[in-house]
Amino acid sequence: MQLIKNQEFRGERPLYTAHDLRLENVTIHLGESSIKESRNIEAENCTFEGKYVLWECRGFRLNNCYFAESARSSLWYSAGCRMTNCKVDAPKMFRRMKDIYVENTRFPNGEQFLWDCSQIELKNVEIDHCDYVFMHSSDIRISDYKQNGNYGFQYAKNVEIHNAIINSKDAFWESENVTIYDSELNGEYLAWYGKNIRLVRCHLTGEQLLCYVDGLILEDCTFGEDANLNFEYSTDVQATIKGNITSIKNPTSGSIVVDGKIGELIIDENQKQPATCTISTK
Repeated sequence: MQLIKNQEFRGERPLYTAHDLRLENVTIHLGESSIKESRNIEAENCTFEGKYVLWECRGFRLNNCYFAESARSSLWYSAGCRMTNCKVDAPKMFRRMKDIYVENTRFPNGEQFLWDCSQIELKNVEIDHCDYVFMHSSDIRISDYKQNGNYGFQYAKNVEIHNAIINSKDAFWESENVTIYDSELNGEYLAWYGKNIRLVRCHLTGEQLLCYVDGLILEDCTFGEDANLNFEYSTDVQATIKGNITSIKNPTSGSIVVDGKIGELIIDENQKQPATCTISTK
């Protein structure tokens, strides 16, 4: 493997089509497509300032690297990414990619992060200002995760999350096959129009949660006081709720068991058929 160390590059495509290359303490200044169409790249303690750094690349490992805000859209159309201990100020990272592993990394400007991607694993990752993350992505596994930004995981499929704090209005909208363990989910309209949603020991806040869901499992979950008008028109619900819940409205089918109090139970003429959901308190 060729080693390039303690150097600076600028302009367009300075390392275009490189392969079997290790970069150490390298700075890529403003320019475009610096390492495009490459394979088997390692980068350690590097700084990237230009756009479109790693497009159409196969097999690259980034450790302790920095992507400046100007390095927007740096990781697109590639596969086999391993990113550890990095900081990424650039928006629009990861688009139409597969086989992505990210650990111990911060994304302070995570706008349009991870769109149309698959085979994703994140560990100890924090994303801020991240509206529309994971749009149309699939086969996602996440642990020790923090997110601040709305519309997360819309249309996502095959998602497993552990130990997360997700602050997101409209999170998991029309998502499918989602399981979340030991996490805090804050925001309105959680998982509307979702399919096969399972929440285990989670805490939920926000208005009108878990409505229009087809196949919903809650195991020992808790609800904040602001969580009202929950479960409307959801089908095949199997929910065990710890503590109190402010209100339940018009679930369609299944079973909801609350071990505390139900502040308000709304079953009215708008309830959809078959209208067979049983609701009880211990």
